[in-house]
Amino acid sequence: MEDENILTRINELAAEEHELFQKESRGEASEEDVERLRHLEVTLDQSWDLLHQRRARRDAGLDPDDAKVRDERTVEGYVN
Repeated sequence: MEDENILTRINELAAEEHELFQKESRGEASEEDVERLRHLEVTLDQSWDLLHQRRARRDAGLDPDDAKVRDERTVEGYVN
């Protein structure tokens, strides 16, 4: 997957996440919406992580295509 495709996917996911946040803030979110929002948050974190991995591998002279999507536990466990 190319970086541009990952960025496109991130933008799509972020737009959906924004819509669900708005729905939730108006008190209109269903249980399915809340679950989808949770899934989107994880998927976005995984996508950003993949993009960062690809860029780091490229900067290090390695093949960016060897970057892999990491599991939820890994990407959600990062500490800033």
